[in-house]
Amino acid sequence: MKYITRFAPSPTGHLHLGHVYSASLAMQAARDTGGLFLLRMEDIDAGRCRPEFELGIYEDLSWLGFKWEEPVRRQSEHMEDYEALISRLNDRDLIYPCFCTRKEIKAEIVRSNAAPHGPEGLVYPGICRGLSDRERQRNFALGKPYALRLNMVKATADIDLATLRFQEQDKGYIQCNPLPFGDIVLARKETPTSYHLSVTFDDAIQGVNHIVRGQDLFPSTHIHRLLQALLGLPTPSYFHHGLISDGKGRRLSKRDKDATIKSLREYGYQPEEVLKMVKYG
Repeated sequence: MKYITRFAPSPTGHLHLGHVYSASLAMQAARDTGGLFLLRMEDIDAGRCRPEFELGIYEDLSWLGFKWEEPVRRQSEHMEDYEALISRLNDRDLIYPCFCTRKEIKAEIVRSNAAPHGPEGLVYPGICRGLSDRERQRNFALGKPYALRLNMVKATADIDLATLRFQEQDKGYIQCNPLPFGDIVLARKETPTSYHLSVTFDDAIQGVNHIVRGQDLFPSTHIHRLLQALLGLPTPSYFHHGLISDGKGRRLSKRDKDATIKSLREYGYQPEEVLKMVKYG
């Protein structure tokens, strides 16, 4: 099988060695099977994404010798796609507006002492789930900020969870259980999508059939598999690789300036030296 893989960074900072490790594994998987390696810009966060970081991604990858298919999909240019998905889910009464602030959510959790921890942290206690249409319209009229949440109980009501699974490279099929995530956010008033929604759709629309990404995103696959089922999208295979850490065992992040490709270039490293650091090739 020819793999179509992708590397999908967010242009909110400079690439670091961890990014290069993930990108190199994805490109190698495509190369080994005679497939395609795609590059995608996940730039839905207008407040944090910056043009200079996007340009830096292209420069770093080119310097390292990466080649990808054109054109590069930029999520910010396809908001109408995600709006259409939200409309489909809304027509099926699977999403609802949540007007809660973070402070209100935390206060309710403390008061009720009933919100469990899920794979992504505290589970939303469902404060706005039961609002009447009148209450929702009043909040809309007041211009209140809101998030659109997936009603997890309704979303899974007609799905045989026993058949909800995905294939993990070298591990076989993994059984999914999205229920512990609670009513996740799929969009916000100012942005008609979220990471979960856009990444699931983009992988499908771009024909990605093998997803290579870090182990930190393994829990998210349970959500993505559910969205694939709800939206009638294909299910790719997955490989969640280990994470590169610094000398103290901490996971690399965009705050680790000494590990960015930009800084390594400025220190005088050559591309082959950087690739060797992540055991590429």
